[in-house]
Amino acid sequence: MIVRIWEAKVLPRRNDEFCAMLAAEVFQSLDGADGFEGAELLRSVSEDDHRVLVITRWRDEAAVRAYAGPMWRIRPVWAEGEFGYLEHPPTVWHFAPIAPGG
Repeated sequence: MIVRIWEAKVLPRRNDEFCAMLAAEVFQSLDGADGFEGAELLRSVSEDDHRVLVITRWRDEAAVRAYAGPMWRIRPVWAEGEFGYLEHPPTVWHFAPIAPGG
């Protein structure tokens, strides 16, 4: 399994709208992806921190590559319409679970 963590810093006062868009559009599109095993949408609880994380779980490297493309290790996936919500382009990291439950 590969855990993909996508992070974006959202413009102030756009978090609610951005999170609603991610939940409605992005998460629905992930449901049909081969090798997709689940996701979480997280946002900072601090009033002055506007970060949002999307944590996805994938069966293996081939599944992540099929979703994110050949540059999957360094290039985040985002839609053109998301730029109006973001302070800068998102970043992405990948991890392998090592504890029970993963």
